[in-house]
Amino acid sequence: MPRTEVGRFSDALFLVLSSLAGGSKHGYAMIEDIVAFSGTELEPGTLYGAIARLEQRGLIEPLPAEERRRPYRITPAGVEALKAQVETMAQVVSAGQRRLRLLEGS
Repeated sequence: MPRTEVGRFSDALFLVLSSLAGGSKHGYAMIEDIVAFSGTELEPGTLYGAIARLEQRGLIEPLPAEERRRPYRITPAGVEALKAQVETMAQVVSAGQRRLRLLEGS
């Protein structure tokens, strides 16, 4: 899937896709997982806004409700979008590291 079809990513979208790449989860489990792997605590409004946008884009999908909780899973399109975003972030990290080494060498 070309990146242009995914649209602009926010940190919340990236964090939710990254969480769901580890398996299906409901909202509260995503919040806990995101804190565990990134140290970032999403507010419920931010989380559910990201979930709605990702679902609209076909990058995640809801699963049947478990009691009162609605789990979600990443779709194949979501996996491709996450891969593309990770590649972009790796390029940014690499450029930042090179530039910092230049500054430290000055």
